[in-house]
Amino acid sequence: MTLRRYLQLDVFADRPGAGNPLAVVLDTDGLDDAAMQAIARWSKRPETTFVFAPTVTGAGYRVRMFSPTREVPFAGHPSIGTAFAVLEAGMAGTQDGLVVQEGMTGLLPLRVEDDGGSRTIAVRTPRARVVDIAERTDPRLAAALAGLVPGALPPALMDGGRRWWAVQVADETSLRGARPDWAAIATLAAATQTMGVCAFARADAGRDYDLAVRAFVGADHPFEDAASGAANATLAAWLKHNDALPGHNGRYTASQGREVGFDARLQLRIDEDGEVWSGGRVCPIVRGTIDW
Repeated sequence: MTLRRYLQLDVFADRPGAGNPLAVVLDTDGLDDAAMQAIARWSKRPETTFVFAPTVTGAGYRVRMFSPTREVPFAGHPSIGTAFAVLEAGMAGTQDGLVVQEGMTGLLPLRVEDDGGSRTIAVRTPRARVVDIAERTDPRLAAALAGLVPGALPPALMDGGRRWWAVQVADETSLRGARPDWAAIATLAAATQTMGVCAFARADAGRDYDLAVRAFVGADHPFEDAASGAANATLAAWLKHNDALPGHNGRYTASQGREVGFDARLQLRIDEDGEVWSGGRVCPIVRGTIDW
């Protein structure tokens, strides 16, 4: 048996229990695909990541990501949490405020900012594209969207490494009170080869965020995601496409997870080149080892 450094983190969180949970294994020598999948299944986190030495010049480290059931090519909160763990362990450093991650989708830079001792990490997400723009009455969508009060923008199928339907809801109260039809969302996800529905609404006045977001995952075992950096990044690209970004100067804050017992804050930024950066703070919960 081998002791391996192991962390559990809350991503997009300023306190324990607020963000999206992640497990990170820093010592991976001797782990094959089956062992990594077994650890991910055992950890029961939405994703577990495994850190390796980079194979490409310019990368600080290489990462592989696993849900409890399969390997995933890219996800936002595992990228941010892994960068936090790697930097904290001294396994990589920053250059000009960036650390570069090597993964299945290629090289992705993460920007690291320190504000009064509070570290924020944002990943430049894979560039998202509009695959389809649909009517709410589209037979593929009608059942899954039946409980969502329509907003101004039409539903759009976005592909940013993972595919999501971006669906605007009329107001925050309607969004937060919506009850998803999980069977319909699972059917939609399977029929369109997507994760499911990323529903959003403009925040009510006086909030400390600009957008409220709920991500209804229909793939595999349907659930509501506590905080999805990838879903929010594809949503940001759709809003940019429609010149409908909230916030100021290409920056805004999204609130996600309250309906499932979390309270995450995601910082989104669209830079001058049109690239989307998805980030936030990370709260470490467990630091230790596993004997595997």
